[in-house]
Amino acid sequence: QVQVKQSGGGLVQAGGSLRLSCAASGAIFNINAMGWHRQAPGKQREPVASISSGGRTTYADSVKGRVTISRDNANNTVYLQMNSLKPEDTAVYYCSVRATDYSGHTYDYWGQGTQVTVSA
Repeated sequence: QVQVKQSGGGLVQAGGSLRLSCAASGAIFNINAMGWHRQAPGKQREPVASISSGGRTTYADSVKGRVTISRDNANNTVYLQMNSLKPEDTAVYYCSVRATDYSGHTYDYWGQGTQVTVSA
């Protein structure tokens, strides 16, 4: 069993910064990609950023230049540093972890979600 736990988030004024963290634990043989998604009220969940096991990153156009994803492989943790936040960044943010267990099965695991609210 793999557990994914998020931390961070909260309320911030426009132009401010927040850092989200997400740690995976449990019966993990290997972690492949890690990433962040978000879901605003009334909208579908959308990808924000991802990082491969080798450190290659991708970003949604809407956050490029303002957001940095990073990972700590030793601690199975991924971070999302968000700067110059805008009210349209308000959403529930979800961490995703693609992990392989000791049986050789690969699944996508999701964090519990954390609210990010940016006030104008």
